[in-house]
Amino acid sequence: MPPERILQAAPYRALIAAAAAFALTACSSIAPRPLTASELQPSTGADRAAGRAGVEPLSGNALTLSEALARALKYNLDRRAKMMEEALALNQLEIGKYDMLPRLLAQAGYQTRSNDRISESRNADDGSLSPSRFISQDRTHHLLGLDFSWSLLDVGMGYYGSKQQADRVLIATERRRKAMHVLMQDVRTAYWRAASAQKLRGDVERTLAMAEEALGDARKAEQERVRNPLDALRYQRQLLENMRLLEYIDQELGAAHLELASLINAPLDQPLRIADAQPEIKDDGLAGVPVQRLEEIALENNADLREQHYNGRIAREEVRRSMLRLFPNLSFNYGVKYDSDSYLVNRHWNEAGIQLSFNLFNLLTGPAQVKLSEAGVALADQRRIAMQMAVVTQVHLARLQVLNARSQFSRADAIYAADQRIAEHVRNREAAQAQSKLDRVGNDTAAILSLLRRYQALAQVQAAESKLAANLGLEPRIGNTDELGLAALTEQIQIAAPNWLQVTAPQGAAVQR
Repeated sequence: MPPERILQAAPYRALIAAAAAFALTACSSIAPRPLTASELQPSTGADRAAGRAGVEPLSGNALTLSEALARALKYNLDRRAKMMEEALALNQLEIGKYDMLPRLLAQAGYQTRSNDRISESRNADDGSLSPSRFISQDRTHHLLGLDFSWSLLDVGMGYYGSKQQADRVLIATERRRKAMHVLMQDVRTAYWRAASAQKLRGDVERTLAMAEEALGDARKAEQERVRNPLDALRYQRQLLENMRLLEYIDQELGAAHLELASLINAPLDQPLRIADAQPEIKDDGLAGVPVQRLEEIALENNADLREQHYNGRIAREEVRRSMLRLFPNLSFNYGVKYDSDSYLVNRHWNEAGIQLSFNLFNLLTGPAQVKLSEAGVALADQRRIAMQMAVVTQVHLARLQVLNARSQFSRADAIYAADQRIAEHVRNREAAQAQSKLDRVGNDTAAILSLLRRYQALAQVQAAESKLAANLGLEPRIGNTDELGLAALTEQIQIAAPNWLQVTAPQGAAVQR
């Protein structure tokens, strides 16, 4: 190589070497870097503030079940995530529609070289080289272009891809509905557990104080040998057993308010005051509804089953996409070009073309791809069949659980009423000094336990009804939770809730799309 060319190439070689060294250094410097406490602290505070953003604070009024459901539907963080997933799927559908449009590509480039582009010519007759050399290009020149292209295969693939994405939007909607069913079930159960905790807290504390007092008296009597030591110990053991049961009840109900506050996105350190509503079970005629009617409603509206139907449609569209790949591709091109090269006679020009292309390897791989897509359809159909059988079974079980839970509540309510009367008589006899404190503590404990079981039975009824509604795919007819205010949403839920499970009159409940 001539010396002048070596000098001209040296800067480029140095630049390439420096770039390669920088790339190797950058790659070797990448290593796992765990987050530190100082980095997590700002994010934690920001996330907590974002989670509470837009949440209407609790008023001084007692929290009703309708308001608790409204707050959960409007402010629950998991539900917000499901709604954002649905919105994301919808945005992906909008973007996917552009895949069917032609492509319009604008290009701008800059080219340079270290020496002139010189060409030689050879005589066609004797093969000798011409003594003249020709420079055919500027060392530095600019390129501009605007290319329009349209591929029929891309249009077809984009069309079927958009149809698949549309079904994915519907799948996201069904998953949001399922999450709403689970959320409403959890809120209804947690609400009545919190109500029972609020109702029983005073009685539990008062009875525990009385038991502590009676236990102190019993131990004093044992030390003074006023009674038979064996009788005194049995007396103390019975008191301790009742105290253990009361403490268990207090611990069991202690987390109810925290669970409800978490579901409705309320501050965990702020006490909730539950409305003092008398639990009752209304006869909605569910026992008289034929099971076949419930099956029909579930097969039409169940969120899991509808999702499997949409998955089947996606699988069938994938078969069409696989078959479309077997066809040749016909593309049209048109472009406007410009080159600043001074050696060109025409620096501006237009070019157009039509191209038919076909990947011959598709003849080998195409049938296998179609077979794979058809296997996906068979799998989707099998999953739908299995889900249908599961839904029908769940409907039967949920209906049976609702009827059993209502029966258990009626029995628990009757037991509670009897224990209340017994406790009242015992308190009267104890006031007349005709009954010991042990008897009163025992009967008060039995009454508290009966009330607890009554509320637990009510919570089971609420959970069973919500589960049946989820299997049937029914929910209260309400508007958009983002657009409605909390008061309006609470009112709508309060109006729609009584007719939620009246499947014989379906105008009170509907499937939200």
